Amino acid sequence: MIRLALADDHKLFVKGLEGLIEEHPGFQVEGVFPNGKELLESLEKSEVDVILTDLNMPIIDGFGVLRHAKKYHSNIKVIVLSMYDDEKIFKETMKLGADAFLLKDADPDELIFTITEVHEGRYVKNFERVILQSNQGPYFDGFREKYRLSKREAQILKLISEGMPNKEIADALSLSVQTIETHRKNINQKLQVSSIMDLINKVHEMNL
Repeated sequence: MIRLALADDHKLFVKGLEGLIEEHPGFQVEGVFPNGKELLESLEKSEVDVILTDLNMPIIDGFGVLRHAKKYHSNIKVIVLSMYDDEKIFKETMKLGADAFLLKDADPDELIFTITEVHEGRYVKNFERVILQSNQGPYFDGFREKYRLSKREAQILKLISEGMPNKEIADALSLSVQTIETHRKNINQKLQVSSIMDLINKVHEMNL
């Protein structure tokens, strides 16, 4: 079970985030807080594995959460949530010890995979990954809708159809190979295929 604490002063956003996370088995939200001060105070009372924190909050912001958590709770992983794909902000959070940087408008599956990767210690810290979150592109829109593919799955499917192996896809997207393998299993299940040839033929049938 991955135990999480969420900090964001936008109530609708953070409640939606809580609901999204708790839809997935193996995740449990221990607390939702409107600022970093309340979140940090809660760490003295409850056990948490991963913090998701906004940067812009009252009283204590996300930078303050990072500084305090890394100094006094170094075993807890911290994922920064931001509206901005700004490399300067990314680098500043990395210097403070952030374990991941996630855009607020990233696909929901990106959130779940990021939490899992961070918890398991295989998240790839790379600003290119942040750029790809905000520029995943409208790949195969009709195809995506028909097979209920996420943006990330459609992106990976495009690279598979171009003949790229898992390692190259992982490098291109700044993801771990294990994450790519998991996405491929999900893609195969959604498309109801059992081999790479079946998958490519399915793509070709749609004239993509």
